[in-house]
Amino acid sequence: MRPDGDDDGPERPPMTTHDRDSVDGTTGFGIRPGEVAVELPAVPDAGLHFIGRIRTPWKSRAECPKNARESEAVCTVEVAPAFQPALMGLEGTTHLWLLYFMDKAPRDLVVQVPRQYGQGRGTFALRSPARPNPIALSAVRLLGISEGKLSVIGLDCLDGTPLIDIKPYFASTDCFPDAVVGWHRERGSAET
Repeated sequence: MRPDGDDDGPERPPMTTHDRDSVDGTTGFGIRPGEVAVELPAVPDAGLHFIGRIRTPWKSRAECPKNARESEAVCTVEVAPAFQPALMGLEGTTHLWLLYFMDKAPRDLVVQVPRQYGQGRGTFALRSPARPNPIALSAVRLLGISEGKLSVIGLDCLDGTPLIDIKPYFASTDCFPDAVVGWHRERGSAET
């Protein structure tokens, strides 16, 4: 059985923790005290077709907003010509889900210490771009579509980020006003 619990396919090498104490000058990522990184499998499970690129004003991680709601910057989603027919029917749509691949983020962190919280959390309890599959999801406001390009507000990624998918945002099914992240709620009640 593979470490991921799947009986099919070749055995993967065991994951191990390792230390990485320098910050990468290109990506701005490094490992903080208390963080845990693992060896990733040598062979991925699946492949993707990037359907375009996202153009934003941000060239470095330090410039990016911490989350998509922090910016009103108008960004451009460039859809590759082969996929532009898939935009048919989006006219009149006000909001979209964009899925994109944070290609500059490290993929080996399983415990992270967010700078603003100072306490270790499992990667799956965070919205950090550093994750085994650095796929990001943003609900964006669609301003317009022209010649395979979408003008949107509500992104927090680097310029040139690969686009994975576009989906319409349905307020009737996509909105959960009573949603809670346990550790974040507990942190807020401890501060009051």
